[in-house]
Amino acid sequence: MKKYILPVMTGLLLISCNKIEEKIDQTVQKTTETVQQKAQQAVEETVKKTVNESINSLTNSQDVKLNDVFPGTGTSVVSEEKGKKFTFPTGSEGYIFKYKADIAVLLPVLEGQPTSNENKSDKKARKIDGQSIIDKIDLVSKFLPENTIDTSFLEEIKTDKNIEYYKLKRFPNSSTIIYNPQNKTVLQYVEVNK
Repeated sequence: MKKYILPVMTGLLLISCNKIEEKIDQTVQKTTETVQQKAQQAVEETVKKTVNESINSLTNSQDVKLNDVFPGTGTSVVSEEKGKKFTFPTGSEGYIFKYKADIAVLLPVLEGQPTSNENKSDKKARKIDGQSIIDKIDLVSKFLPENTIDTSFLEEIKTDKNIEYYKLKRFPNSSTIIYNPQNKTVLQYVEVNK
């Protein structure tokens, strides 16, 4: 009888140890999953908060006229003007304008704008390749929630090979100009450098 008790007890002890080990593994796995879920929720909340702050800064933008930023660009130069001034969460300011104008008339007016530092300023607007601009707009639009902004213009500038792109820096303003010569529409982004 003693011969059987020791092997039976050893077997029961092994089975018991295996069950305890399984229970520990399950507990560790559950704890790991819970920690991962909480970490993912924290990251998602942080991203949502940052995006919401950015969107709020853009949606809390105010209407502005091109003539307020660039004196002398009155109604004789532009028509159908829409403009917004906004502040990024970093505190830097920017403007976005959409209007109709003849680029041959518009560029000399913008090039003649006063500057606070002639050494940091361009004398003439430079015609540039628009691919980097398209890539930047495309990248930014991927991070915005759906229906935040109308990105249909992005498809237009991606497919229309006639679109022209210009850069002009008249310190403290740095302009990126997208021009459609077919309908004379100008989309101008102005970054204010400090």
